[in-house]
Amino acid sequence: MLLALLSLAAPAALADRLLAIEAARQLRVCIWPDYYGISFRNPKTQQLSGIDIDNARALAHELKVDLRFVDSSFATLVDDVLGDRCDLAMFAIGQTPARAAKLRFTQPYLASDIYGITTRANRRIQSWADIDRPGTVVVVARGTLHETVMRDKLVAAELRVVDTPHAREQEVLSGRADVFMTDYPYSRRLLGSTDWVRLVEPQATYHITPYAWVMAPGDDAFHARIEAFLAGLKSDGRLLVHARRHGLEPIVAR
Repeated sequence: MLLALLSLAAPAALADRLLAIEAARQLRVCIWPDYYGISFRNPKTQQLSGIDIDNARALAHELKVDLRFVDSSFATLVDDVLGDRCDLAMFAIGQTPARAAKLRFTQPYLASDIYGITTRANRRIQSWADIDRPGTVVVVARGTLHETVMRDKLVAAELRVVDTPHAREQEVLSGRADVFMTDYPYSRRLLGSTDWVRLVEPQATYHITPYAWVMAPGDDAFHARIEAFLAGLKSDGRLLVHARRHGLEPIVAR
């Protein structure tokens, strides 16, 4: 009920987003701080890095305002945006029909297929074809696009949904699950930081998802301003520079 009321109130309450940002001299950007390469907070240094950290800083600079990052997640994304906790969510948000029904997307700037992560010791999963078989346990994080996609696609395997990415990894590492599903950026983190991970890639395209930023619906001027900024990032090469810095050039949407 609360979400429905927020959705109805959003267009009227947030119709002058650009003016509000200018008046506050601050841009509030929702991020998921566990998203390696996108909006990652280093647990040791607490420093943020990733393509959308760079993009958000460039946007705040262009708007001539300060920048404040607001921690969010895929599970809380809709509530955070419609609840006005941030002006814009910038953490490579997959375009799904469920999200598009409640939020307004920008044009895509990245696009990723789905990948599997298993352990080096797992004998059941040797290739992508082994995933959707009887007896296989596939785990996904709640609220991610992988939950929706795998629920639709799996026929024989068991799907298990856990609350956090860490819990997803622990299910596989402990042997309670055989494989978890993730995307290109997150798989790069695991491959570069752990010694137990084995990547399982689809032999052909499985499910490409465009990634974009989102905002509350109802403010055409704000949406147009963000679209113009993103178009500028693409045309002048800054998006590609940011992507290369974080190892994401292969998934840049041209």
